[in-house]
Amino acid sequence: MSTALEGVRVLDMTHVQSGPSATQILAWLGAEVVKLESPTGDITRTQLRDVPDADSLYFTMLNCNKRSITLNMKSTRGKEIFSDLVRGCDVLVENFGPGTVDRMGFDWDRLRGLNPQLIYASIKGFGDGPYTHFKAYEVVAQAMGGSMSTTGFEDGPPTATGAQIGDSGTGIHTVAGILAALLQRQRTGQGQRVSVAMQHAVLNLCRVKLRDQQRLAHGPLREYPNEQFGTEVPRSGNASGGGQPGSALRCDPGGPNDYVYVIVQPAGWAPIAELIGRPELAADPGWSTPEARLSKLDKMFGLIEEWTRQHGKWEVLARLTERGIPCGPILSTRELVEDASLADNGMIVTVEHPERGPFRTVGCPIKLSDSPADVTRSPLLGEHNEQVYRELGVGAEELAELKTDGVI
Repeated sequence: MSTALEGVRVLDMTHVQSGPSATQILAWLGAEVVKLESPTGDITRTQLRDVPDADSLYFTMLNCNKRSITLNMKSTRGKEIFSDLVRGCDVLVENFGPGTVDRMGFDWDRLRGLNPQLIYASIKGFGDGPYTHFKAYEVVAQAMGGSMSTTGFEDGPPTATGAQIGDSGTGIHTVAGILAALLQRQRTGQGQRVSVAMQHAVLNLCRVKLRDQQRLAHGPLREYPNEQFGTEVPRSGNASGGGQPGSALRCDPGGPNDYVYVIVQPAGWAPIAELIGRPELAADPGWSTPEARLSKLDKMFGLIEEWTRQHGKWEVLARLTERGIPCGPILSTRELVEDASLADNGMIVTVEHPERGPFRTVGCPIKLSDSPADVTRSPLLGEHNEQVYRELGVGAEELAELKTDGVI
């Protein structure tokens, strides 16, 4: 069966997470992704190692379905080989610091001179302006993109989210840009630059908080549980931040993840009131309408929690769901890894690796009916040097010389 991106060749100069997450999705969608590494390899191969002398999970879980080559870009022959690689690819992706590729001697003018149809995608921490040369990491992007200031509880510090919205969130934005550029190239025959900043991607994911910032000009945000409002959107704990109030409610036996998140829609109040043993609240004017409940959300969720604390989260889920109440149990990482439905959907995948043995990773979240993603293992460092360089016309004798000279 053919794949969606069959025939698309991607030269992957990325490292760590934001870039590799993007190129891995392209590989899952069928692109031929060649990961270009220095002779010492992507730094994440050795970071957070759990198995001695084997690539770390940090690396293996972000680089599936790729081939790996090594190349010393500081050498003259290395630059010549890189030029040949650029001529033969459709997409080049990098996430070095600003200006790094330019200083290697390959600015955009030179790259498009080598290949006018090239899609050149760059991931940086920030856009043009005073922050351009700041160093960015996952939580730095969260800090400067609006996520940390609005995450956490009102009386606590700004808090990072466990979801990697700064890195992998930027990666998926980059995929969208690359695919759009490839589609436009079909019409124009020309490549173009794709630029994505981590701060910008996080801000895009925080748009509802920017919505609420503007709403503050007209008064308090009544759907928030906070008692006081200043000139900025406050942290509001586990409040939904949407049109329907929600909260995480403790369940039996009271472990760290024994909670269910419950949304109270207008039509859901009567069945909830009956379920928790307070049916009279469904008709009580002080409780019967969303407007009436809005001023006492903490008390409302406290009443519901008195009931949820008597039951396990899976029982709470079942009893609320059969009444049409939107809810979901808080699932730990262990529960997710062991969830049979996620395995059945190809979202938890077991992959064999020659050095570390089998490991579990996240599968492709994008499901195409005519282009299923088959997750294969990450490559060993330089595993495909001979294969890729021979495709460029490098013979066996020169290949041996390149290795001896430290070019590959």
